[in-house]
Amino acid sequence: MVLAAVCSFPPIVSAQPGVLPSLRPVPRKGIAANRVFLHPDCLLHLAGTDHPERPERLIAIQSALADRLAGKGGFTVPRPATPADLLSCHSQEYIDLVRREIRNGAPTLSTGDTQISPGSLAAALAAAGTVMTAVDAVLTGDARTAFCAVRPPGHHASRDKGMGFCIFNNVALGARHAQRKYGISRVLIVDWDVHHGNGTQDIFWKDGSVLFFDTHLENWYPHTGAASEQGEGKALGLIINRPFARGAGRTEILGAFRDTLIPAAERFRPELVLISAGFDSRAGDPLGGLALSDADFADLTDLVRGIADRHAGGRLISVLEGGYNFEGLASAVAAHVGRLAAER
Repeated sequence: MVLAAVCSFPPIVSAQPGVLPSLRPVPRKGIAANRVFLHPDCLLHLAGTDHPERPERLIAIQSALADRLAGKGGFTVPRPATPADLLSCHSQEYIDLVRREIRNGAPTLSTGDTQISPGSLAAALAAAGTVMTAVDAVLTGDARTAFCAVRPPGHHASRDKGMGFCIFNNVALGARHAQRKYGISRVLIVDWDVHHGNGTQDIFWKDGSVLFFDTHLENWYPHTGAASEQGEGKALGLIINRPFARGAGRTEILGAFRDTLIPAAERFRPELVLISAGFDSRAGDPLGGLALSDADFADLTDLVRGIADRHAGGRLISVLEGGYNFEGLASAVAAHVGRLAAER
């Protein structure tokens, strides 16, 4: 039933990799303003009928975006990642562990609190490959911006550990793909999920080529992300955490984007912008505690698009993370994608 719903997508188009154009604004005629990427295999990961991270999340997003995308290219079905693709961010030992534990029918990854099922490897490879395909589309000029509707989420997964519903770090793999295939030297990753993106932070902790900016609920899972966590070595000062008290919303979070992120991006001058777009920071999310509204997500999107326009030729890719109130997730994603696709 669920797979049938996904297979009824509007017309499918394929993104083809190619050569990176110069980093000037992408021409507006002849390419999609925004493409939405979704692989049906992302539905194969089953954490349990009472688990908040369920396939219905993507079905809700599909339903919310179907009318918007009708006649505009529809959903783009990407390629899945290969195990070799994962080595840019994850160790061979961890990749082997994931494959072995899924094959052996383990209910949970031994590295952390991530439930798994027989379809979890296919779903995780599809999620990672979705982001890589979106990078190809944006960096070859096939789209100006992209939204990746993926699950399982990724920002808690570090080099050697999956946790917090995450298996592989989708947004980090997208950043590395852009760097290795297209020669991008500076990537900005913005994470507005209610939970701190500890895995992304760990992967780029000493890197120096990625500016990581994260707003999240303080004293909340995974209990990392203090403002004092700022990176090491070449990355010192390129890890920026802004934790907020329960109930914080538009004033505090948009304020941090304006007062901290925009000046940091001005100094860093990213060539590509990625968003870890978690919508569990929306008011009413069962795993949340922040109070953002759909309009707030739209305005956050505008702020990040402004950074991409100024420094990265408009190139922006958004990657789904959390969001567990299905109705709220759908409406917040619709507001976000609407601003990604808006003419500027």
